[in-house]
Amino acid sequence: MPKALTLSGSIRKGSYNQMLALHVGKRLRDAGVEVTDVDLADYPMPIFNEDLEPDNMPESAARLADLWREADIIFIASPEYNGGMTPLLLNTITWLSRQKPGGLFRKPVIGIGGVSSGKYGTIWSLSHLRDSLSKVGGLIVPGLLGIGPSDGAFDDNGNPVEPAIRNKVDALIKDLISVKRG
Repeated sequence: MPKALTLSGSIRKGSYNQMLALHVGKRLRDAGVEVTDVDLADYPMPIFNEDLEPDNMPESAARLADLWREADIIFIASPEYNGGMTPLLLNTITWLSRQKPGGLFRKPVIGIGGVSSGKYGTIWSLSHLRDSLSKVGGLIVPGLLGIGPSDGAFDDNGNPVEPAIRNKVDALIKDLISVKRG
């Protein structure tokens, strides 16, 4: 059975991106994938600084790296801050990229998406995230799962309201399961 992680670049209470990550996790479970929903609040890390390496590597980075190493699929939901990904997400990716042995990003297939209050649905953030993940060896499935505006995008059960968004989630799930590292 394939294993997946879902996570959000936001730890804000009531985060729409956390809602999206949980929804994708639910859909992956429905497709027969073993899913671990990660809350980055459970993995606090200091702002990355090379002076902390290697003797002061955050224990939480090592724990998250262990989960990441086991995953065949990763889904990341990213809000958009000033046209880019969140500092939390950037810091997490940076610490993960420093874990030994290297190559954490070379195993899983990665899907990305995001929710924002604007109508463009985090497209700039997703572009930044895609670029950063690619540079550390990540294989990101095609397509953009941008949702906006966030108000009214999800029902009371955390499911996307718009049929077009539900179809995009279904396409993403299909790609995450069918694309394999070669």
